[in-house]
Amino acid sequence: MNSVALPMAENPPVSVPVARTATDVDIARLRVAQLSAICLCAAAVALAPAPSAQAQVLTGQERNNAQTDYSRQIRRQSVSRTTPAAGRYQAATGQGFVVDNAGSQLLLRFDRSNETWVLRPSSAPRGDTIYRNDAGEQVLRVTSGGGMTLYSPRSPGGSPVSMASGTVPNLQPQSLGPIQLFNLMTRRSGLISDAVGRLVQINVYGDESEALCVEALIVSTDTVIRIARSPSAKPFLERLRVITVVEGNRSAVTYSRGELRIVVDPSRGVAGRPSSARIIRAIIPQD
Repeated sequence: MNSVALPMAENPPVSVPVARTATDVDIARLRVAQLSAICLCAAAVALAPAPSAQAQVLTGQERNNAQTDYSRQIRRQSVSRTTPAAGRYQAATGQGFVVDNAGSQLLLRFDRSNETWVLRPSSAPRGDTIYRNDAGEQVLRVTSGGGMTLYSPRSPGGSPVSMASGTVPNLQPQSLGPIQLFNLMTRRSGLISDAVGRLVQINVYGDESEALCVEALIVSTDTVIRIARSPSAKPFLERLRVITVVEGNRSAVTYSRGELRIVVDPSRGVAGRPSSARIIRAIIPQD
C-alpha cells in the first residue's frame, strides 16, 4: 500500500474562554447603566426649555428695577439735602428775598415784589441742585454743602447768597372777597391804562380758586406795567385792549387780537399760574 503524504493543515484558532469574576461583570453593567443615564439626561435637556436661562432673565430685570428705584431714592435724597430752609436771604449784590417750601417745589419772592416764583429742582453735577422757574430759567443753585447762588437780571453770572434776619411772610395766594377783588381790578385797570395811554379792560372769571386768580391778575398787570416803562418794549403793547384771567385744566398765557389771556390751573395750587417770564415771552417774541 502506497502511502500519500498530505500536507498538514494549520490548526484553526481556538477561542480560549476568559474567566470573569463576579466583580468584573458588575462593573461592566454599572458602566452601561451610567452611559444610558447620561444619554437620557442629555436628551431631556435638549428637548425641554431652559428654565435656568429664563430665571436669569427675570433676575436681571428685577436687578435693573431695583437699581432704578435705588437711583431715584438717591436723587430724591440729594434734592432734599440741598433744599434751602425757609427764611430770608440776601445776595452779595444786596438783593433780598424770602424762601418757603411747598412740597417738592420751592417758593421765592424778592423784596419789593408782588410775584411769588415757583421753582422746580433738578440735579446738577457734584451733587448740586438747580432751581428753575416755569420758563426754564435758572434762579438758584444750591451745593451739596448748602451754599447758595442767586441768578437774576442784576447778577446773570450768579451772586453768592447768605442767610439774613427778618420775618418770613406767607407766600401762598390769599383770597380777597368780591368787594376787594372788584376794587383791585379797578385800580389795576387804571394803572395799566395810564401806562399804555388808553383804556385797558380787566376781566376775572374764577369759581374754584379766587386766590390763584387774584395772584395771576397782580402778576400779569405788574408785568404789563413793567413792559410799558421800557421804550424798546412798549410798542409790543400797542394792540393790548383786554386782560382776561380764567380757570382751566392747564396754566397758559396767550396774546392775540388785543387780548392778553391768562389761564390758571387751580388743581396745582400756586404752581398753576404762569410766571411773569412766560407772560413776557408771550407778549414779546423771542429770537
